Amino acid sequence: MPPLFAVCAADAGVTALLGTDPVRFFPFGKVPQDTAKPYAVHQVLNGIPENYLDEPPDTDEWNIQIDIYGTSDTSVIAVLNAMRRALEPHCYIERLGGTSVESSTKLETTSFDVSWYYPTR
Repeated sequence: MPPLFAVCAADAGVTALLGTDPVRFFPFGKVPQDTAKPYAVHQVLNGIPENYLDEPPDTDEWNIQIDIYGTSDTSVIAVLNAMRRALEPHCYIERLGGTSVESSTKLETTSFDVSWYYPTR
């Protein structure tokens, strides 16, 4: 698995928005109750090994979705932009989602997907 959290947690732009103790960037479904906003979650959509005929894969392509939640569209877009600046030197942004209101929490949300080629050895 690529060091998604480590890259974001090491970036001052991301931690200015998502904090440091803890960095509010969680695996999907693991957000603690009453977490401050904004926060982000991530989940692996799929992983694909780079297969070769004559040797085992040395790289996997990971497709990861990141969802951002906050109390305003301005806050979620700010987090999206900060995370994008932190991640783009390491992976490709494959999809940018629009903003909407999450029906059960009434929080503003946006999402994006990254494709990260990460060595297996």
